[in-house]
Amino acid sequence: MSFLIGENMTGGYGGADILHDCTIAVEKGEIAVIVGPNGAGKSTAMKAVFGMLALREGRVMLDGQDITGLTPQDRVKAGMGFVPQNNNVFTSMTVQENLEMGAYIREDDFSDTMEQVFHLFPILKEKRRQPAGELSGGQRQQVAVGRALMTKPKVLMLDEPTAGVSPIVMDELFDRIIEVARTGIAILMVEQNARQALNIADKGYVLVQGRNRFTDTGEALLANPEVRKSFLGG
Repeated sequence: MSFLIGENMTGGYGGADILHDCTIAVEKGEIAVIVGPNGAGKSTAMKAVFGMLALREGRVMLDGQDITGLTPQDRVKAGMGFVPQNNNVFTSMTVQENLEMGAYIREDDFSDTMEQVFHLFPILKEKRRQPAGELSGGQRQQVAVGRALMTKPKVLMLDEPTAGVSPIVMDELFDRIIEVARTGIAILMVEQNARQALNIADKGYVLVQGRNRFTDTGEALLANPEVRKSFLGG
């Protein structure tokens, strides 16, 4: 059994199913990436694992516990951190206040964790008294990831972390994501930049119309001629 698994998930919004018998899993210290064409159900699969979507069939397991019935808030308490694609920082609050908001469920001293976030993202330490709304897109993403890390999650889930950032910033964000995984945190990521994401992935899932089309290591998917032709532009 994987550390985190959304197993045989079928569900959607209202009456229409978007996911069909879809399975996504990740181990501690691993990076698992969900890729596929637009409308493939990538973000929906992520939201289903995080409890933002009711499943008609299937279940979600975290560290051997069935968490299918838990709310997203309770999943955060169970050890899941989620960074949505949009509106993921409090723009009127400073960088430091945003990070402090991430520690809302903690009752212990979280100053060590904040120092770790500043070590991971030095620019945030430099700009910690600045409102997050004044930062560049890439810096805001760092704030959003840092805030999720303040809960000391066992699993970090990222929905399109490099959306709208430059290639240089994307490479830098991916480097930081690799560093986070090396600390033993499981990373589950939806990413539009499929080739670059599979390059850092231990495991990759290619979804098509809410179904698993290919599942393999990132390296194997990059080398698969069908995956390259259909999903990576040749």
